[in-house]
Amino acid sequence: MVSNLADLDKAVEMRRTAYRRHLPEFAETMGVEALDGAPGTVVLLAQSRLDGGPLGTMRVQTNAFGPLAVEQSVRLPDWLGEARLAEATRLGVARGAIGRMVKVALCKAYFMYCAQNGVDWMLITARSPLDREYEAMLFGDVYGQNEFLPMAHVGGLPHRVMAKPVALVRQRWAKVNHPFFGFFFETDHFDIDVSVASKQGEDGHGTECGGPPSEASDRPRSLSEA
Repeated sequence: MVSNLADLDKAVEMRRTAYRRHLPEFAETMGVEALDGAPGTVVLLAQSRLDGGPLGTMRVQTNAFGPLAVEQSVRLPDWLGEARLAEATRLGVARGAIGRMVKVALCKAYFMYCAQNGVDWMLITARSPLDREYEAMLFGDVYGQNEFLPMAHVGGLPHRVMAKPVALVRQRWAKVNHPFFGFFFETDHFDIDVSVASKQGEDGHGTECGGPPSEASDRPRSLSEA
């Protein structure tokens, strides 16, 4: 977890590098953002053990202290209104096989952070064709099926708004024999450490991958009730 300005600068540069591939003009405007240091927000940074260089980053924001970034663009439906939510934004990874591995590791870190902090629903916004990756991770559409909406916090580019219930990830993945099940639930990754982030979430400080109403029968109200 980012805890100093030097690491935050690495995360921002990783964002710029990744966003240049599909939103070059928007990428050039990117810098440290107010949300990076907001309460209830953490910035995750994956670094190379070889030279310490950045390989990936993700920002995770909860709604414990205010609305999520996605709420700049849409009104969330009532079935999410009373839930504890987290949204992953500003995802960027290196190119190639390393980047693909790092992306899955960051998604695991996102899940772990949510599980440790009592989050009910994980949210993401995904542009095409990357939305299919999250669909494969069993995120479901919050609005209409395959509906894309312009997102103010990503340069107005149309994205799907997708969510999944934290407490049901393990059983749903086990049911479909998900290829990431072993990576997420049967492998200890000591480099993926969100315990400090959890403590900050409790203190309210920070620097900081479901289903729609049709699945209401297995929707968790809180992790303690699951």
